[in-house]
Amino acid sequence: MSTQTLAKTGTRFPSLFNDFFTPFTDWFDGAGLAGREMNIPPVNITEQKDDYLVSLAAPGLKKDDFHIDVDGNMLTISCEKEENKEEKDIRYNRREYSYSSFERSFTLPDEVNKDKIDAKYEDGILKLVLPKKEEAKKAAISKHIAVK
Repeated sequence: MSTQTLAKTGTRFPSLFNDFFTPFTDWFDGAGLAGREMNIPPVNITEQKDDYLVSLAAPGLKKDDFHIDVDGNMLTISCEKEENKEEKDIRYNRREYSYSSFERSFTLPDEVNKDKIDAKYEDGILKLVLPKKEEAKKAAISKHIAVK
């Protein structure tokens, strides 16, 4: 399963698996992004016998903040959150706006049953279970080959 990340600046980040060992500082292509705070949540992807488990760390959000879409074999997880904070005192009035967003896209393997994808948000972690099709489960049965 490969992944793509698109920040609102329009810059693409590398595939999670293809560039896993690339140093973090090498991911930036000189576009001046190193000094900016990135709101891209980290993701763990685990392949299990019957499914894939995608865990996205995004604390401080609500389950309704997430948008999860499948288009063809592309899974996209996105979030937009805006907060308004206002403090009033006798001598001053201060207003702060906070806007954060992210979008992560993953190319799904052909063996994923897209109709049965399940998502749950709990304790700051968004967990998606991507079940494998029955024929993929059968094909994954391991077999030992004896040397003659």
